[in-house]
Amino acid sequence: MAPKNIIFISYYKTIIGELILGSYENQLCLLDFRYRKMRSIIDNRLLTSLDAFYFEKETPLLRITILQIKAFLKGTRTEFSLPIKMVGNPFQLKVWEALKTIPYGTTISYLDLARQIGDPNAVRAVASANGANAIALIIPCRRVIGSSQKLVGYAGGLRIKKKLLETELARSKNPNELPFWEMEDNQKSPPKI
Repeated sequence: MAPKNIIFISYYKTIIGELILGSYENQLCLLDFRYRKMRSIIDNRLLTSLDAFYFEKETPLLRITILQIKAFLKGTRTEFSLPIKMVGNPFQLKVWEALKTIPYGTTISYLDLARQIGDPNAVRAVASANGANAIALIIPCRRVIGSSQKLVGYAGGLRIKKKLLETELARSKNPNELPFWEMEDNQKSPPKI
């Protein structure tokens, strides 16, 4: 049976990489790195759960999203004010709700996040849910780091994660709150934002 619903998508090239944006019933359900490793898994989850197909068309919501992304990357916006639709299982939704509470310019560990949702033994499941986030930037999965203060995992790559966190640090009201992170070996320096 053919899908009944439409997710309107558009692509947006930024200094952190090309993004894919998706709008479903005038809610943003997708803001992700176009070429991430889990692209097909994320897309399949959205399309199946929403009984939808992608149709490339820039909607008013997607235009507003692009404007807010531009402002965020310039440093003139620290939060997004967009209607979002998170699509996932109950555990993923719980993790993503918790991610939304991490303030701009701060980080927590996967263990801290697992504790925050009430299950300190679920560190791996929390990391998996974090990696399944389809609404990057707005649901700030980049603010979760390893317990050893190392940068681990990010759909846009560790260089981008580091640069986004450094940018938040530089623009935050409490710049001394963030630790200095080390990236995995063989990583190039982050691009300028």
